[in-house]
Amino acid sequence: MRELDIRDRRFARYVPANAELEELASGFRWTEGPVWMGDANCLLFQDLPRNRTLRWSEEGGVTVFRCPSNYANGQTRDRQGRLIACSHRGRCLYRTEYDGEVTTLVTHHGGKRLNSPNDVVVKSDGTIWFTDPLYGISSDYEGGRQLSEQPPGLYRFDPERNEIHLMADDFDGPNGLAFSPDETRLYVSETGDPADESPRRYIRLFTVSPDGTRLSGGEVFHKVEPGYCDGLRVDEEGNLWSSAGDGVHCIAPDGKLLGKVLVPHTVSNVAFGGPHKSRLFITASHALCAIFLNRRGCAWP
Repeated sequence: MRELDIRDRRFARYVPANAELEELASGFRWTEGPVWMGDANCLLFQDLPRNRTLRWSEEGGVTVFRCPSNYANGQTRDRQGRLIACSHRGRCLYRTEYDGEVTTLVTHHGGKRLNSPNDVVVKSDGTIWFTDPLYGISSDYEGGRQLSEQPPGLYRFDPERNEIHLMADDFDGPNGLAFSPDETRLYVSETGDPADESPRRYIRLFTVSPDGTRLSGGEVFHKVEPGYCDGLRVDEEGNLWSSAGDGVHCIAPDGKLLGKVLVPHTVSNVAFGGPHKSRLFITASHALCAIFLNRRGCAWP
């Protein structure tokens, strides 16, 4: 059953009239990190507290892709189609090669260990951008308590040069991130310090320099309510599809809330998939859900 909260008449056209919200699978502890694998016609996602990466397909349902996953969270594909994953336990980014072997890409910045890489995207120039909050090392539930060696940050990693650059360090808890279709904008969710009584929680907007090596701005773009933005993705027209406490929110490029797909579980993340990238997959608490849209995801990933 589907239920929409339409705030702008444009949103009424974004979801087909006969498209239902489907619960594809359940029984997990906390789902995260969905990524569509078009060449294999399947979705990969995390059952994070159980330390495993799962595979869902229309024909085969849910099977185990990798266990243990080193407490992997966000994941994406690079321009060669290889899987890039953020590891809480390993405090690193790792890549799955074509033959299935795993290559650790980056573990340190400035001689100090990363915290717990959380989400990741790959730009058209091949650089890998990721967030590094403390969430995965602050408790035993999603990776195991470890000491932090540096503040939370937003990073750019160049795998060709094996260089890592800190792009922004004024976060309490950087989380999901996504580029606009033309890559002139970078959206990053700030989910704050959970120890604070009133943590900072909103989506920030950065302007990307023409050569892709610098950021400016960083102002508040939108505040999701209820709940907050954990993960987000962008469609081909530049609309943001963000997780929220009551479902998935669709936000226009000017920051206006267009509408909501209401979900009966707390949503952590989303990913576009299917043959036309017009099916929105939703990781929601103990479940994996999906709904077909009249919008397609960005060309990549």
